[in-house]
Parts: sequence; structure tokens; C-alpha cells
Amino acid sequence: MARSIKEVHTINYYPINEGAARRAKEMNSFSDYKEGSATAEYRAMVDKAAAIAEKQKSRVDPMYHEKIDHLLDTYARKLAENMNQGFAIDARVPSVMIAGPANFPVGKKEKQNRARDSNMEEWRYIQGLLDKICSTGMGGISADDPAAIEKLQKKLDGLERSQLIMKEVNAYYRKHGKLDGCALLSPDQIEKLKASMASSWRSDPRPFESYQLTNNNAEIRRVKARIEQLSKQAQQEFSGWEFDGGRVEMNREDNRLQVFFDGKPDADTRAELKSSGFRWAPSVGAWQRQLTDNAIRAADRLECIKPLSGEKPSQLQKKPSILQTMREQGEKVQTEPEKKAPSGRDAER
Repeated sequence: MARSIKEVHTINYYPINEGAARRAKEMNSFSDYKEGSATAEYRAMVDKAAAIAEKQKSRVDPMYHEKIDHLLDTYARKLAENMNQGFAIDARVPSVMIAGPANFPVGKKEKQNRARDSNMEEWRYIQGLLDKICSTGMGGISADDPAAIEKLQKKLDGLERSQLIMKEVNAYYRKHGKLDGCALLSPDQIEKLKASMASSWRSDPRPFESYQLTNNNAEIRRVKARIEQLSKQAQQEFSGWEFDGGRVEMNREDNRLQVFFDGKPDADTRAELKSSGFRWAPSVGAWQRQLTDNAIRAADRLECIKPLSGEKPSQLQKKPSILQTMREQGEKVQTEPEKKAPSGRDAER
């Protein structure tokens, strides 16, 4: 019997700066640097992440495999960048044990420590990608997913098929008074439905009760509405703007409204952003939230990112044409009939 071949995603390892790692070691320790140890540490972490990714792929639908592979590659790339940056930071100023206390550059050391804190914050974000890998395919379909509409359509097809099967199975049972011989069900499914009907408190149980059909139909309507919403959002055009002290960008690729400040905003501004649903993303150096109409409305209320033009952010967004709006509302768009050329006596007047 032939064995099934399991497809394994090729791991991309990104380069580690061994020279920077050696200098960082020399600036902070009396022990010698073991050549290749930084690369070995990096690869071990990526291998561990790859094992997590493969385990998750075995648990979810194949449609999620590409996203998991992308997250793994992002983890490997960002981890290499973070480690290399960390080595560069550690090599800036020697440890007090190495340099000695005399004329020690305290100011430079404080600046180095701030850079280390920022690098550590980025490292925590990168480790959070492992949680994303573990949750991919386990919950609902996120609007951030580029294939969200495709996945929702697949889900809708399954729901509609289930609705049809439930109706036809009920019809078969009404006609024959039994489930045996129903071509729509496997023998195992027939036995499970029989057991369910036998244990039902209803006097006249059916294979699928009305509440099951009602609930499934409600889910069909919900998924259809979500597909329509995401389809409209995909066609919508967003416009960024500049404000006093920074700019706002509409990142369609990442589905984020991103706020970039020229410098670090004060505590009140940060609190205002947080209360409006924005979160700091060290990976991109921006405050951001999901790019939706709600995000635009939230931006309308924030004085700290008010457009230089004086308009509200919502006023800067491109509006659909009147004809398009009328079509969406189901109204008939009437155009003026062509004027006929005058004839007869009217032409002579």
C-alpha cells in the first residue's frame, strides 16, 4: 500500500549578522563568542515555529495553509531583523564591567537602554505571531484575510447545501416514514438521526426540527450580508490626510487605518487614541485600527489628527456617484428621453 506523501512547507531562514553578534558579545562579556551560535539560536527558534505551523495545518482546512505559511515566513524574517538590530544596539556602548566606571558614557548608555526597550517590545510582537499561527482557521473569518470573501462564499455554499439536504431528508421521512434507504445520508448518519429522534421529547419527532432549519437559514442570511458588506468595502476608496504633527495613511493591503506621528505623542493623545480603538503597532511605527467606516467615524472625533484642511476625515473620503447610490437602493434611474426633431408646422415656426 502506497504511503500518502505529506507536503511540508520549505522554511526560509534569513541571514544573521555573525559579525555584529560577535561585537555585541565582546562589548558585554569577558567570555569568547562561539562562532555561529547566533545563527544556531535563530534557526532553532524558527524550527520551533515551523513545528507549530505544521501542527496547526494538520488541524485546519487546507484553505488556511497559505496564510499559516505566510505568518511563518513573516516570523522568520522579522525575528532575523530583530536579532540583528539587537546585536547592533548591544555593540554601541560597552558594559560598565568591560569599560570600567571611569569616564563612563552614561548618556549614551541611557540612549542604548531605550533602544533595547524598543527592540524588546518589537520582539514581543514577533513572538505574538506564534499565537496568530495557532489561532488561524480556528475561529471566524476575519475581514483582514485577503481571501475572506472567497472563504465566506465557500461557507455559504456549505450552509445552503445543508439547508437543502435537511429539507429533502425531512421530505423523504414524511413520505416513507423511515430513514433507511435515503440516498442523501450515510449509514452512520442514519443511525445517529434515529438515535436522536428516539431520545426526543417531541411526540412526532423529525430528522431535522424546524428550529434547526430556522437557525441555519438565519446563518445563511448573516453570511450573505457579510459577503455584501466586504464586497462593498473592497470597492470603496479611502483617502489619507496630513495633520499637525503627522499623517494618516489608509493601508488597504493590511486593512488598517494608520496614524504616523512625527514624534512621540504625549500621554493625553495616546490615551485619546486608545479610547477610540487605536493600538500602537511597533512593527510599523504607527497607531492603527482596522480600516472600516467605524474607523473613519472614530477619526472624525479625534482632534489630535484633524486634517490640515479643516474638513472631517469622513468628508475627505471619495463618495459613490449618485447613480451608483440609487442603483444600490434599488431605485430606477431614469434618463431624459432624447428630444425629437420638430416636424411639420412646428418645424416652420
